[in-house]
Amino acid sequence: MVSIGRLGWVGEVGLAAGLAVGVGLGQDVGAAKATPDLPEITGLMHAVEVQQRAAELREKDYLYRQSVRMDDLDGHGGVKKTQAEVADIFWLEGVRVRRVVSKDGKELTGDQAKKESERIDKEVAKAKERRAKGDASGKETDSHGNEEVTVSRMLELGSFGNERRESVNGRDTIMVDFVGNPKAKTRNVGENAIHEMVGTIWVDEADRAIVRIDGHFVNNFKVGGGLLFNVKKDTKFSVTNVKVNDEVWLPKRITGDGEARAMLLFSLKGRLAVEDDGYRKFKATSTILPGVAEVPAVPSPQ
Repeated sequence: MVSIGRLGWVGEVGLAAGLAVGVGLGQDVGAAKATPDLPEITGLMHAVEVQQRAAELREKDYLYRQSVRMDDLDGHGGVKKTQAEVADIFWLEGVRVRRVVSKDGKELTGDQAKKESERIDKEVAKAKERRAKGDASGKETDSHGNEEVTVSRMLELGSFGNERRESVNGRDTIMVDFVGNPKAKTRNVGENAIHEMVGTIWVDEADRAIVRIDGHFVNNFKVGGGLLFNVKKDTKFSVTNVKVNDEVWLPKRITGDGEARAMLLFSLKGRLAVEDDGYRKFKATSTILPGVAEVPAVPSPQ
């Protein structure tokens, strides 16, 4: 899922962080209703962070299917190559896991599926180790032990403003623009990326949940001289969440347009589309590797 602490899909895309105004006035006995005051931005964003952390706890009860498509484009915008991948997303031992089930329309072979399970086993073990180190040092980390960017830090790394209302799927949202400050002192890679971004965040007014994020990089962003991570200027991204079972907001769609690379794990020069659907609650069953629970192919709704 996408949160204030995890804006993106780059090892779930990674980074993941529109200007339209839509305020309707109703009528009551011939008089216009007063439009409620817009919430104070700092308080709103802190409320979003609280909601996001609660959503992460509820997400652990869900299994869903993720479809990823990457189109490499030539200089004229034509598609040179397309890569497609389908995976199941679920949680094991407090770690968010992505298990690939097919590539380019072909299901994994028995040997490939075994290697994928072994990869997951190692990933979970390493994530738990990193998380323990983060806890010991007092750092806030995600389920994989990577340092998170909290709302408090985002408020220090840039500025939020131009708040306004817009109806999204019949629900009132608060739109807020964000501009990163390239001179702000940062503490980790995620913060370095955020102060190179500008964008807009849509927050569901009733739930204080992130509905959508649109943004782009205003400068080239590199880590390790571009060998570890490299995003070209003007690369755009969009993240959309959806309310599931009327209880939690979870990822729905991520799109990207531009050029980005993360070591040998991820390379984009064109378009990216990630679709998440099929949300359903599940229970773990038999083990397939020590410490790794098998997820049923057709989990029973709870």
